Amino acid sequence: MKKQIAILGSTGSIGTQALEVIEEHSDLYEVYCLTANNRVKELAEQARKFKPAAVVIANESHYEELKSMLADCPDINVYAGKQALDDIVTAGPIDMVLTAMVGFAGLSPTIQAIKAHKKICLANKETLVVAGELICKLAAENHAPILPVDSEHSAIFQSIVGEGDNKIEKILLTASGGPFRTFSTEQLATVTKDHALHHPTWDMGAKITIDSATMMNKGFEVIEAKWLFGVEADRIQVLVHPQSIVHSAVQFSDGAVKAQLGVPDMRLPIQYAFSFPERLHLNSERLDLFKHNLEFFEPDLNKFRCLALAYEAINKGGNMPCIVNAANEIVNRGFLEDRCSFLDMPRIIERTMQTVAFDANPSYDTYIATDAEARRVAKELMG
Repeated sequence: MKKQIAILGSTGSIGTQALEVIEEHSDLYEVYCLTANNRVKELAEQARKFKPAAVVIANESHYEELKSMLADCPDINVYAGKQALDDIVTAGPIDMVLTAMVGFAGLSPTIQAIKAHKKICLANKETLVVAGELICKLAAENHAPILPVDSEHSAIFQSIVGEGDNKIEKILLTASGGPFRTFSTEQLATVTKDHALHHPTWDMGAKITIDSATMMNKGFEVIEAKWLFGVEADRIQVLVHPQSIVHSAVQFSDGAVKAQLGVPDMRLPIQYAFSFPERLHLNSERLDLFKHNLEFFEPDLNKFRCLALAYEAINKGGNMPCIVNAANEIVNRGFLEDRCSFLDMPRIIERTMQTVAFDANPSYDTYIATDAEARRVAKELMG
């Protein structure tokens, strides 16, 4: 029987590459459901090609358009709205849910998929950033495995496979450094979204590309690693590695370091999450170490304040990472829409952290309320 996969966010970078993996291994995997937020045309094209049982467009205003586009495909059920996302992931035939949605919106459907005992292939890092403790608790209670899809967390996971209970002394989390790695603070004050959207090694969506430029993406990955691997933030070291060949590493109690290396290609961690513990053939470029000089640098936390703020948030705990995530989503969009500067982003996030009420023991309802309040505050601060 082919494994049935639901892809939340199928029109984005991760979603489209996941479909390439499924297409290469069509004897093993089948698409059960595809979802998107606004990209109706792309979603309809994917549905025609992969013929899922269902498609969901989160933005309900696009429902009639999508329904019309797929009118001659009666076997594909068309749904719309956030509730439909929550409902579809619980469908009985689904074996795996790839959460490739961007931002806080991925939290609720991920929770529903966990409660339905689905295998979670996690590409939506905000889920663990916002509610890591809650997600890990639910996953344990519902025996729902969470396999990381981020290249760095997949590398860490691959490095600890077979290590049993051997103690992790340190996680070495690599970062490309983004397009502004060598910029001075003065230069950062003048960068534009066009500069920021040109990532030196990875082809990603706009939101995550901007997060990579500010290094907030790496801060979120520190938080994600804490929850995925049970390692406190002070034992997670960020290494700027411009070549993006060493995807991350683990240092054990005897000093040994294990790393996963490869050319930058997100299909590998996506496929590994699908196939674990097996490794399947992947039509991709192979790594030739003779062609690469590997460099590593310490990140500059004064220049890249977002990374420092993420460390502050995880050390504070409670709903503070939720506050940071919400404020970041607002300023990220603001920067893309030319409503704030590159250096305004960390300033607004920090002031939001200082303004929104802190809760040391948040519930799901607290996260919802915190997210709304932090967005409101960040918008006001941005003006």
